[in-house]
Amino acid sequence: MAEPAAHRPRIAIRYCPACRWVVRAAWMAQELLTTFADDLGEVALVPAEQGVFQIWLDDECLHDRRAAGGFPETKPIKRLIRDRIAPARDLGHSDR
Repeated sequence: MAEPAAHRPRIAIRYCPACRWVVRAAWMAQELLTTFADDLGEVALVPAEQGVFQIWLDDECLHDRRAAGGFPETKPIKRLIRDRIAPARDLGHSDR
């Protein structure tokens, strides 16, 4: 049985609504929810300031579009999250 949501990690995807990145943010949220459905307490889409696209795991920024010079790929983000919340989990094709 899964742990209560209050004790499971939270993902926040901060995106710029003016840049019309909500669809990209929603797609990433869907990918993460599909992979980590039993491990996450919440995946939130958070409107942010101009040009922002960030993925946060609790208080840790896993990806910042500005700092990285682009948008994240799903495989590395899934690996980062897995390594922090479920290190024994096999991600299948995302691990190859």
